[in-house]
Amino acid sequence: MSFNEKMAVLLQRIPSVIEHLETEEATKNALVMPFIAALGYDVFNPQEVVPEFVADVGLKKGEKVDYAIKKDGNVIILIECKKVQTNLCETEMSQLYRYFAVTRARLAILTNGLDYWFYSDLVEPNRMDERPFLKLDLRDPRKSDLAQVKQLAKEEFDLDRMLSVASELKYISEFQGVFNSQLENPDDDFVKFFFVRTVPGGRFTAANREMYAPLISRAFNQLVSDRVNDRIRSALQGETAESKKPDEPAKVQPAEESSCKDGVFTTEDEMEAFRIVRAILCRTVVVDRVFMRDNKSYCAILLDDNNRKPVCRFWFNGKTRYLGVFNEQREEEKVPIQALSDIYSFAERLIATAQKYESNQK
Repeated sequence: MSFNEKMAVLLQRIPSVIEHLETEEATKNALVMPFIAALGYDVFNPQEVVPEFVADVGLKKGEKVDYAIKKDGNVIILIECKKVQTNLCETEMSQLYRYFAVTRARLAILTNGLDYWFYSDLVEPNRMDERPFLKLDLRDPRKSDLAQVKQLAKEEFDLDRMLSVASELKYISEFQGVFNSQLENPDDDFVKFFFVRTVPGGRFTAANREMYAPLISRAFNQLVSDRVNDRIRSALQGETAESKKPDEPAKVQPAEESSCKDGVFTTEDEMEAFRIVRAILCRTVVVDRVFMRDNKSYCAILLDDNNRKPVCRFWFNGKTRYLGVFNEQREEEKVPIQALSDIYSFAERLIATAQKYESNQK
C-alpha cells in the first residue's frame, strides 16, 4: 500500500481505539508504530527502526529515546512518544534536545499518537529548535500537511530537500502568526505602514492610529473573506460547467501569458506552475518541447505537445491545489500542494517521466 492508503487506514481506526489507550506503550503500539510503518520503515527491523534507542549524553547514562529511524546505518529521525492524553504544549523535552545534539539526526518528532510535532536545527546547527516547523493533527489532518510528512517516507527521503521544506514551513508559520496578531491587535508600525501609503505627506498621530487600526483589521478580514468566496464560487462554477459540457482543451504555447480561450481561462498561477515545470525539465529536454494544454478541469503539461507524453497535470480549480504526477504505467497520482514552490519537491519525478519518453524513442 502507498503512504496515502496506509494513512487512510490509520485515520479510520483512531476513533475505535483512542478510548482504550491508557498508557504510553499502548499509544506506541496502536498509533505511533503504524505511523512509522506508513512512512515505509520496517518497525520490526532494528536496522531501520530502533526502539528504546540509547545514546549516553554527558553524565546522563542509559537514557533512551522511544524510536530512532536509521538510513544507511545513520540515525536520521528521533521520535519521542507520550501517551495519547498528553498535552504536547506542556511536555518536557530536555531528553529529546540532548539526544538531538549527540546524534547525526537533523529531524525529531514529538508525538502523543494524535499530534505530531516536527523539529529540526534551522536556527543553530546541531541544536534542536524550540519551535516545530510543522504540526500534524491526525484528528483533522490537512492534506497539505500530509503531503509534507510524506517526504519523510523511506522511498522519498532526501535530507537536503526536507530541510529546505522545513525552513520554508517555519517562516510561513511565523509570518502567519505575525499576520494573525496584527489583525487582532495591530501595533503602531503596522498601522503607520498603511497610513503613509494612503495619506501621503500626512502626519501620523495618536488620533490617526486609533482611527486606522480597526479599519485595517476590517479591510484584511474582508479581503480574506472575499478571496475565499471567490475560490468557492470558481470551484462551483467549474463543477457546474464540467457537468454540462465535456472538457475542451485549449493549447497554450510556451511564450503565452494568462489568457481566456474557448471558454477556458488560464490563470497566472497555472502559468507560473508551467514556468516552474519548464525550469525543472530544462535539465533534460529543450524547454520549447514542453507545452501546456488547459481545459475546464485541469492543465496538462505535455512533452512535444503529445497527449501520449503527459509530464504532469495542474488541478487548481478547487479549494485545494493538486499536482498530478505519473508512474511507469502512466497512472496519475494527485498530490496536494500548498504553494507553487512545492512543485520543485517533485523535480526528480518529473525529470524521470520526461526521460522515460526520451528513452522510448531511441
